[in-house]
Amino acid sequence: MLGLFLLNGVVLVAVSCAIYLGWLRLTHQSFPVLASDATPVESASAPSFSTSSEPIPPSLPNANPQQQFAERTISRHATYFTIIPDRSSTDVITYTVKSGDTLFTIAERYKIQPATLLWGNYEVLQDNPHFLKPGQVLNILPVDGTYYQWQEGDTIEKVAQFFKTDANKIVEFTGNNIDLTKINEPNSGIEPGTWIVVPGGKRAIKDWGPPAITRKNPASARFYGSGSCGEVYEGAVGSGSFVWPTTERTISGYQYDPVVHPAIDIAGQIGNPVFAVDTGVVVYSGWSDFGYGYLIVVDHGNGWQSAYAHLNSVAAGCGVSVFRGGAIATLGNSGNSTGPHLHFELIYNGVKVNPLEFIQ
Repeated sequence: MLGLFLLNGVVLVAVSCAIYLGWLRLTHQSFPVLASDATPVESASAPSFSTSSEPIPPSLPNANPQQQFAERTISRHATYFTIIPDRSSTDVITYTVKSGDTLFTIAERYKIQPATLLWGNYEVLQDNPHFLKPGQVLNILPVDGTYYQWQEGDTIEKVAQFFKTDANKIVEFTGNNIDLTKINEPNSGIEPGTWIVVPGGKRAIKDWGPPAITRKNPASARFYGSGSCGEVYEGAVGSGSFVWPTTERTISGYQYDPVVHPAIDIAGQIGNPVFAVDTGVVVYSGWSDFGYGYLIVVDHGNGWQSAYAHLNSVAAGCGVSVFRGGAIATLGNSGNSTGPHLHFELIYNGVKVNPLEFIQ
């Protein structure tokens, strides 16, 4: 019994010592370090302290360790920049004409020449921009040039020569799908009836406007319609100085283009007066069978002729002398016209010039 009692006493003393040593370690770590006990640390440069009397705001600790980590990361903004190489389309697409469209506005929209639009749509427009009407479906070529339906016996060289272009342009245009292994075969290996694009090709465009009609031979316009005059006339001669042919001065729809539209279209209301731009003799007065409606042509006797189309009414007949600024007709919408306007042409020695360069 005495031995057991002594053993319990030893265990109790050991446990007590362990508890006491743990308490000492704990209390020693929690004690602050006094300035007198601190060991100074030498530095290469002494820190700089602010002498400002303003209080420094305390920094707020961030309670979110993940956010603290995120703040230490480097962010990079993605830059999206895609380079699309320039390339021309090779497909012929179609466009349905809408109200208010003109040959020029459609051509500008698709970045092609107005002549290309005519060359690609002869079956619809027959080289006449005034035949353009809402609802028509037009071919839009991907490049400037002509559109040609291959015929039996054609060769690439012959077609290129006809359209005044380089044969290589036809071959190299990928949209034509020409088989190079068959170029020397009949028809250059192209099935008759196939439509091909002729890049850079051109051909003459038929001028449906009135020809140059002189007082010495007005019958030359007999083919043009019932307004032709059959007699030889003498009469007043112009000065070569021209006035504006109507009351309004806004160009509407078609401007001057020596290939497609060798005239200007002037806006106006039906019934507005139309004036002779210079003194002369009427050599055509009446209906045109080529889309220009009621038409008057004046020969000025000095190499100049002037033409006035799509009229509502005519007031000067064949052989009548008219004078500069005198009323000869009223503005209208006759013939192939999409709205009231005056189609006006100025011709010198058989060449249709830009009226804006001569009229006042």
